[in-house]
Amino acid sequence: MIAPIIRSVAELRQLTDGWHRAGDTIGAVPTMGALHDGHLSLVAAAKERCDRVIVTIFVNPRQFNSREDYEKYPRTEHDDARKLERFAVDAIFVPDGDEMYPQGFATGVSVSGLTDVLCGAHRPGHFDGVATVVTKLLLQTAADRAFFGEKDWQQLQVVRRLVADLNIPAEIVGCPTIREIDGLAMSSRNLLLSDMARARAAALNEALEEMAEGLRGGRAAQDLRPAAEARLSAAGFTEVEYLDLRANDDLSLLERPERPARLLVAAWLAGVRLIDNIAV
Repeated sequence: MIAPIIRSVAELRQLTDGWHRAGDTIGAVPTMGALHDGHLSLVAAAKERCDRVIVTIFVNPRQFNSREDYEKYPRTEHDDARKLERFAVDAIFVPDGDEMYPQGFATGVSVSGLTDVLCGAHRPGHFDGVATVVTKLLLQTAADRAFFGEKDWQQLQVVRRLVADLNIPAEIVGCPTIREIDGLAMSSRNLLLSDMARARAAALNEALEEMAEGLRGGRAAQDLRPAAEARLSAAGFTEVEYLDLRANDDLSLLERPERPARLLVAAWLAGVRLIDNIAV
């Protein structure tokens, strides 16, 4: 059975108030739709750990850096609802722009420090949009736990920080990246790649794995970066925005994995920006 699609905060709160009064725990899976197996793994994790599960679908205009990128982002609400049917989620929250940002909306959430590097340095204002919409979704869903993928590692750390700083009573659960058979991290943006570009995209994970192997062998990131960038260029990537070794928690730049670390990359292929990361 397809879960009820809720479009207003008022209707959603009627549901969540009743669930909490009954003693149920609520899990939220915030998404922008175009659901793939990566999203569905978050739904499965939420079903295991919570009595009630809400999947939210909202293509958030405030986190896009161009109108064109926002408009071409895949929107597949009907298919998304069908994919969620087998999980028996309790509600699908699909607000429109006016419901999320009504006339006169004038409040934003900004997380400093963590957002000054990596994607934040290349996409000004992006994480302000993310932090604002996630704060709203956590409050709207009254989530006890919210589930996010580790593919967007920087986003995951930003969300953890805002929840801690604002005393939002939700546990943030990070879930492993789900990959295609060739190693490419699953992403809704993969749908924007041509067949030829999609075949080349696997080089992103390959370059990360090769660089990680060198790091584990004791070499420095700065010595390994040129070969990794050359591999990406040979595969057709036109720009590598960053290819960094960063500390897991505060995202400080490292040359060697002397503390728990992530190797993170963002690069452009055929006009599509792809990101990935692996633990080192």
